[in-house]
Amino acid sequence: MMNYHLNHLRELEAESIFVLREVAAQFERPVLLFSGGKDSILVTHLAMKAFHPAKIPFPLLHIDTGHNFPETIAYRDSLVEKLGAKLIVGSVQEAIDKGMVVEEKGYNASRNFLQTAVLLESLENGKFDAAMGGARRDEEKARAKERFFSHRDEFGQWDPKNQRPELWNLFNGKKHYGEHFRVFPISNWTELDVWQYLAIEEVELPSLYFAHRRKVFMRDGIYLADSEFIPKRPEEEVEERMVRCRTIGDVTCTGVWPSEAQSIEDIIKEVSTARQTERGGRADDKRTETAMEDRKKQGYF
Repeated sequence: MMNYHLNHLRELEAESIFVLREVAAQFERPVLLFSGGKDSILVTHLAMKAFHPAKIPFPLLHIDTGHNFPETIAYRDSLVEKLGAKLIVGSVQEAIDKGMVVEEKGYNASRNFLQTAVLLESLENGKFDAAMGGARRDEEKARAKERFFSHRDEFGQWDPKNQRPELWNLFNGKKHYGEHFRVFPISNWTELDVWQYLAIEEVELPSLYFAHRRKVFMRDGIYLADSEFIPKRPEEEVEERMVRCRTIGDVTCTGVWPSEAQSIEDIIKEVSTARQTERGGRADDKRTETAMEDRKKQGYF
């Protein structure tokens, strides 16, 4: 086991557990957003510790694009069964079928952008007043603008220029009817913190995070997994490489990284020397300079 800064990690753990307990105290119907990625796994693990020996006192909500990696769904179902938690699934495919959203066409089509409408509908149907998730401030510049308790108006929209101060860890969860909050318990964690904590806690993770052989092809400088959901241009050649995921999302926009890292210790060494951020391999972030912030204003997580 590598030498980690345990005091630092335990301080982050205590802060996140405090936020989770504040959510349980201030809100009537909180829900935990679960993607199957390492950050949502971390928040779920922290929630388990925060309320032990009781079960996690809120359901997990997964917005399923229908274009997920099969390993993600298998891990999700296994974890939910292990925790005895309630799982709610919002389906993008169902939203397409009933005409609520329109599927994109073309080589760069992705269902990732269709998640927003499904998320907002799921929150409304469940009457959830707080949605917790694993966003971190070091991920992306729009993420860095968020508070722990991030207010959303009656349309589920975010106003980055009108946020509440959070002095001395005092969190204001007051809202009007129809409004809700997004809550980010691991805001102050970095990617390296997450991996080190998952290592010392020996948290089981999806196999996608570890190096494995997969058929891939290069598009716009990013390796994408070969999939029936991604139409390929004539010049795009499929090859087999050792790769792993640094983030996990819709298969159509989740880049994979050439890697030989087959243990958490290997991943930590790799992350420590990486010169590109983990979301540098997300094709959905590259559509415009403000892609993430624009989506967040509309109600995306």
